Amino acid sequence: MRQFLAAVAATVTLLASVAAVAQQQVMPQPSFAPVIKRVAPAVVNIAVRGTMAVQRNPFFDDPNLRRFFGMPPDAAPQQREFRSAGSGVIVDAKAGYIVTNAHMVENATEITVALIDERELKAEVVGVDARSDVAVLRVKEGRLPAEIHLADSSKLEVGDFVIAIGNPFGLQHSVTSGIVSALGRTGITRDNYEDFIQTDAAINPGNSGGALVSMDGELVGINSMILSGTGGNMGIGFAIPSNMVRSIMEQLIQSGTVNRGQLGVSVLSLTPDYRKSLGLADDLQGALVSQVAEGSAAARAGIQAGDVITGISGQPVKGAAELRNSIGMLKVGDSVEVSLLRDGKPKSFKAVLHEPATLADAAAIHSALAGADLADPPEGSGGGVIVRSVQPDSPAAQAGLKADDRIVAVNRSRISSLAQLREVTKDQTSMLVQLQRGNQAMILPLR
Repeated sequence: MRQFLAAVAATVTLLASVAAVAQQQVMPQPSFAPVIKRVAPAVVNIAVRGTMAVQRNPFFDDPNLRRFFGMPPDAAPQQREFRSAGSGVIVDAKAGYIVTNAHMVENATEITVALIDERELKAEVVGVDARSDVAVLRVKEGRLPAEIHLADSSKLEVGDFVIAIGNPFGLQHSVTSGIVSALGRTGITRDNYEDFIQTDAAINPGNSGGALVSMDGELVGINSMILSGTGGNMGIGFAIPSNMVRSIMEQLIQSGTVNRGQLGVSVLSLTPDYRKSLGLADDLQGALVSQVAEGSAAARAGIQAGDVITGISGQPVKGAAELRNSIGMLKVGDSVEVSLLRDGKPKSFKAVLHEPATLADAAAIHSALAGADLADPPEGSGGGVIVRSVQPDSPAAQAGLKADDRIVAVNRSRISSLAQLREVTKDQTSMLVQLQRGNQAMILPLR
């Protein structure tokens, strides 16, 4: 009897074990695979060929020095060919539109898009916006396999799972995962419009322009850059949020350019000292207006120096960077409602954004600036004159000016606007121009 009971017990144990194993085998395992299968065909590899000018010492543009060294009087800048690779995202398969980073296609003469099915198609640039690092390409011939829907990135929260898809180091359609580490990152680069999503999903060289995707398979961002001491992933990557991408993309498709409006104020982020001086609450967030440009949209609306802007069209403004981004995503002619505090009391003003002051023919300021497109600085960016673009082989290019340079002084006189640049350079035959190029300060002699 005991042997029988023992046999029954052993049989029951065996059956329980078999049932447990069977249950484990049928239980689904967590996986990103369904999302990746759906969205991966909309991520492409982008190969770029182009030429760029080799920077030369501006002192050799002096005709006396050129004669001394036996150099031709008007030698054109040397050019070199380059190749680069990155990623892109198909946002409209029927029309052939692909979104990528602006820095990916800078100086490109030939762009090739490689699809997941190994087809290679030629693409052309529809438009580029360097200030937000967004570019739109178009493939005219050849059917694109899929597209990704752009999500509402304002609904993202820190801790949400995200997937990065791209072509790091040429390894096509590599997938990494992580979480949203932070939102609204600004100040990563100088003077650009930034509202970065920070993620710890691995992003490496070649991921630029690739997709940052939610668990719903929607595009929440375009991967743009990393912070790294080695050149590779260290867990701090940045993506341009889809709402910013959508705004820039629509303007580039419509007109090929981004026609940003300008409010016409210089602002400072609130500090504890400013709050104390103005009698404001310790936790109040906003942008302190330090100057209002004469004749600007802000001046016409009635905004004054000393006002604290707390919101734009219902969206809160936390500081100077948030104000720049809010205005920078709007077009000339857009009407905005500006919420502010004046003497501690809430007020509201309506302003119609103006076109930024710009001078298409820089030769009217100085002949050595001919070929440069100059503009007043963005809202609250600290003065100087922005070099928006430089025509190849122009006097400005030969002098050493480059796109995104900032002219901050001429002959030791500080410059804060185009009007001031015009005044300082009046009747000057030669001058020393102080530039800010990224984090580097430079001096160029202009004659």
